[in-house]
Amino acid sequence: MRALRSDGALAAVLAAVRVLEDAPACNAGSGSVLTADGRLELDACVMDGASRRSGAVACLPPFHHPIDIAHSVLEDGRYHLLVGDGAARFATDRGFIRADPAEMGATVELAAGDRQPRAGNTVGAVALDSSGRTAAATSTGGIADSHSGRVGDSPIVGAGTYADERAACSCTGEGEAYARACAAFWAVENAADPQRCAERLVDRVRDRFGGDGGVILVNSKGSVGIARTMPRMPHAVLRADERLRVGS
Repeated sequence: MRALRSDGALAAVLAAVRVLEDAPACNAGSGSVLTADGRLELDACVMDGASRRSGAVACLPPFHHPIDIAHSVLEDGRYHLLVGDGAARFATDRGFIRADPAEMGATVELAAGDRQPRAGNTVGAVALDSSGRTAAATSTGGIADSHSGRVGDSPIVGAGTYADERAACSCTGEGEAYARACAAFWAVENAADPQRCAERLVDRVRDRFGGDGGVILVNSKGSVGIARTMPRMPHAVLRADERLRVGS
């Protein structure tokens, strides 16, 4: 997970997630895990805080950068969420090229006989730019060995991804719990003190909804909140006037 502050909030979160979708260690894009019947079903969502426009895809077959397809849904403007074969047709109609499943990281691992759930996390980014605009983006391969058609919190606005003029939030973890908690929306609504809010959120989801996970959050003043109840959540914070700060 990455928390960024840079000119062009929407461009920043898209760029960050695109890099992470190419990282085999992450459970997103090329590194995604497989469903119980051996398929890749990819989810992604992006939201522009200033306009409150969003776009998302779910149960998308193999494409290298699902976040770019989610952004295309946002730019099209007619829909929030497209799923499955319909999302794939939307993508190919707009020039995106399907990926060869053999090139996707999880498929290569499983071909070698590894059917254990992988350690990679959902990936996400939040940003505040110099104009005060926020944005959030999240991408995931879901849960290893899950039932085909399962969708968690990541592509659902207000669940795993949310941004408005006050703050932006991206979540990772047990998607059912974070979806039921409306976690990302709750975080943005309570983002005056982002660190305290992030800590309250992950405890709330664990205690009230029975799910571990993590959250990154930035508000319109540039304050950042990062918290988790799972063992690890690699993250980084980058500001224009500071060196990159990395944590686990």
